[in-house]
Amino acid sequence: MTAAMLDTARKIHVGQGEHHVTDDPDTMLTTILGSCVAMCLRDPVIGVGGMNHFLLPEGDGGGTAAGRRYGAYAMEVLINDCLKAGAKRERMEAKLFGGGRMFDALRDVGLANAEFAERFLRDEGIAMVGGSLRGIGGRRVQYWPVSGRALQRAVNDAHTPTPPMKRIAPVVDSGALELF
Repeated sequence: MTAAMLDTARKIHVGQGEHHVTDDPDTMLTTILGSCVAMCLRDPVIGVGGMNHFLLPEGDGGGTAAGRRYGAYAMEVLINDCLKAGAKRERMEAKLFGGGRMFDALRDVGLANAEFAERFLRDEGIAMVGGSLRGIGGRRVQYWPVSGRALQRAVNDAHTPTPPMKRIAPVVDSGALELF
């Protein structure tokens, strides 16, 4: 795909708790991930596929708006919408992205998300044909469901200018002491 084709492609951003399915060869699905995971799924025979984006592996919410953030819901709804569009489960292939470790001091949610997604695909018998899970930091993913092509770019803040620090006047010690 040439740079000109990238510019004319129809871009659809898939946000947290969302998914999108298409059979349009000019549609590119895109998302930005940190500890979240996105599954890129397709049936290569009929050229239909999609992407989801989930925040946590499992939890309560059962079909409510809050439930959309969980992997169990996100995976099922994407698979079901692909099936409704004519895909066959036995031909489906998936790529998984995300699950990055974002903070050293906190629980590794990215690891839990990555392990959940891999286990889910194994349990469902869906082939994992690529992707990039775990690691450190965020990534931007672009996916063309009809062709199965995916691009990933690291997201970092190295190029973001830091705002200037405000100067704080030094504290002058007057010798006074206040007790509470």
